[in-house]
Amino acid sequence: MKVSLLIFYLTFSIFPLLATDIDKVGFAEDILPMLERYCYQCHGDGEEKGGVALDQYQTERDVQKGYRLWEQLHKFIIAGEMPPEHIKKRPSKSEQELLAGWTRHALDKFYKSSPPDPGRVTVRRLNRAEYNNVVRDLMYVDFDPANDFPADDSGHGFDNIGDVLTVSPLLLEKYINAAEKIATKVIVKPESETGQGFDTLSNFQKEYFKYPIERHLRRRAAEAFLKTFLRRAYRREVTSSEINRLLVLVKRGSDNGGSFEDGLRLAVTAVLVSPNFLFRWELDGAPDNPKSIRQLNEYELASRLAFFLWRSMPDDRLLDFAKKGLLRKNIESEIKRMIRDSRSYGMVRDFTGQWLGLRNLDVYKPDKKIFPLFTADLKEDMRRETELLYAHVLKNNLNIKELISADYSFINDRLAAHYQIDNINGAHFRLVSLNNVQRRGLLGHGSILTVTSDPNRTSPVKRGKFVLDNILGTPPLPPPPNVPELEVEQQEGETLREQMMKHRSNVVCASCHKKMDPIGFAFENYDGIGRYRLTDNGEKIDTSGVLDTGESFKGINDLQNIVISKKLDLYVENLVRKMMIYALGRGLEFYDERVVGHIVKRLSAKGYQHDELVVSIVQSLPFDMKRGEASN
Repeated sequence: MKVSLLIFYLTFSIFPLLATDIDKVGFAEDILPMLERYCYQCHGDGEEKGGVALDQYQTERDVQKGYRLWEQLHKFIIAGEMPPEHIKKRPSKSEQELLAGWTRHALDKFYKSSPPDPGRVTVRRLNRAEYNNVVRDLMYVDFDPANDFPADDSGHGFDNIGDVLTVSPLLLEKYINAAEKIATKVIVKPESETGQGFDTLSNFQKEYFKYPIERHLRRRAAEAFLKTFLRRAYRREVTSSEINRLLVLVKRGSDNGGSFEDGLRLAVTAVLVSPNFLFRWELDGAPDNPKSIRQLNEYELASRLAFFLWRSMPDDRLLDFAKKGLLRKNIESEIKRMIRDSRSYGMVRDFTGQWLGLRNLDVYKPDKKIFPLFTADLKEDMRRETELLYAHVLKNNLNIKELISADYSFINDRLAAHYQIDNINGAHFRLVSLNNVQRRGLLGHGSILTVTSDPNRTSPVKRGKFVLDNILGTPPLPPPPNVPELEVEQQEGETLREQMMKHRSNVVCASCHKKMDPIGFAFENYDGIGRYRLTDNGEKIDTSGVLDTGESFKGINDLQNIVISKKLDLYVENLVRKMMIYALGRGLEFYDERVVGHIVKRLSAKGYQHDELVVSIVQSLPFDMKRGEASN
C-alpha cells in the first residue's frame, strides 16, 4: 500500500495532556489495548478492511517499520475519522488524543534516530521544458522543438521526477526529428560577405565560429568548436576520443561534394541524440549498494543547481568553477547570481505552474454564456500576474510570507479592468498597490480563483482543498465511493453556501467537508473567473467561518492572516517540501524528515527569506549527495 509521506507536526497546545507525559506512554501498556478495543473489529482478528490488518503491529518498532501506513492512520485519527462515525464503539476524545500524540511521537523519534540518507534519484532524461531551455541556451535559437514531444508524466505533483520520465519509441523518433531540424536551423551555408560579416550566419555560428574559415583550417575550427560545444552539451569536460569520433562525422558529411556546414550538421545532430545530452548522468561505482554514499562531483552539482534554478544547463561560469573544484566554496554567491539572472524565470514558471496549478489554466474552459469576458488574453494575464509576484519575492529575497500577504501585485490594463481597479493604462505589467482592494497575495489572484472553480460557478470544495493541499500541506482524505454529486441548480434566493450545507448534512460527506467548506466559503466574494462580487443569486454572500481547528474568520483577509500567523509552520513546511521535491526530482521519504525540519528551523531563524530557502535546500544532504539503490 503506497501512502504519501505527509507529516503533521502537532503543537502541544492541541494535546495538553501529553505535554509532559508522552515519553512515558508505552505501546504495549497504553496503545495496544486501544487498538484491540476499537480497531480490531475492522482491522484485526482476521478482519482486513481496506487491506489493513493492525494486529500485525505488536511493538513500537513494528509501527515504525510500517511508517507509511501509520502516517495515514495518524491523519485519520486527528480528523476524527478512525473509527468511522457510524461505529458505535468509539474512543473518547482523550483516547483519540493519546493515540494520535503517541503515533506522532513514535514516528518522529524514528525519523530523527535513522541514519542520514541522501536518497537516490533515478537517471533522468530532460523533460520538455528542460529540453527547450537547453536548446535555447546551447544553440542560441528561439525554437521550442519539445512542444511536439509527448507530454511528460508527473509524480508527486511535478513533471521532473526521475521515476516517471520514461522514454518511448515515439519519443526516440521525436528526438531524431528535432535534432535534424535544430541542426538545419542553426547551421547555414554562408553566402555573400558584407561590411558586417557574412549576412546569412545564424547566432549559433557567430557564437562558435569566426568566418571566413579557410579550407586548410576547417579541421582545427571544427575541433575547437566541438571542444566548447560538447562541454556545454554534456555538462562536463569531454575526452579527446569523444571529439575525434565527431570529427569523423564532420569529414564524412563534407566528403563527396558536401560542404563544411553539411559535416557540422551531421555532428551536431549526433550530439543532440546522444544519451550524454538527453540524460542527466550521475554515475555510481556501486549502484546496487544502498550503503555506498558519495558526494556529487562538482559537474554533477553544477547540473543539479542549473536545472533547479534555471531549468536549463549550467553556464560556462558554473562549469569553470566545477573544473577548478571551487563551486562548493562559492555556492551561496552563485545561487544568488543565478536567482537574479533572467533564466531563473524558467524556474518561476515551472514551479508555480505545478505547485499552484497554473498549468490548469491551459485546459480550463468556463461557460461562455455565464463568463463572456473570459478570453485567452485575460487567462495569460492572470498567469503572468502570479508568476511576476513569485519572481518579485524570489529576485528581491523577500519573506516567503509575502506570497500570501502582499498588498500589491503586478497587473496591466486588461487585468485591472477585470479587478475593477481604475487608472491603469497600457498592456505592460507594473507593480500596483492593492490598499483597500480585496486582492492580497496569491489567494486573491484571478489565476488561482479561476482554476479552483467549475466551468459554470465557483467551487468552495476545490478552493478549500487547494488551500489545504497546496498551501498548508494537509490535504483532505479522498471522498468515499458512491458519494452523490452536489446539485448545482440553485433555488431562487438560495446561495451556493446554502446548497453546500445540504450536501454537508450527509454524514458520509461531513467529515471532509467540515475542513474544506469553511475555507472555500471565504472565497465566495469571487466568482468563477475571480471577479469581485457582493451577492450570489441575489442574496448577500456570507464569507465567515470557523476552521475545524477552531480559528474563526470573517472573510479572505482574516483567513490569510491565519495562514501566516497560526498556520505559519504548516505553510512554511509545505513550501519546503514542494521545493525539495522539485529540486531533487523525487518524492520525499522518512529519512528526509530530519532535513525538512532543519530547513524549517533555519528559515525561521533567518526571517523566512527566500534566498535562505534555496540555499538551505542546495546545501542539504539529499541535494549534495547520493547513494546506491536498495535491492528489493
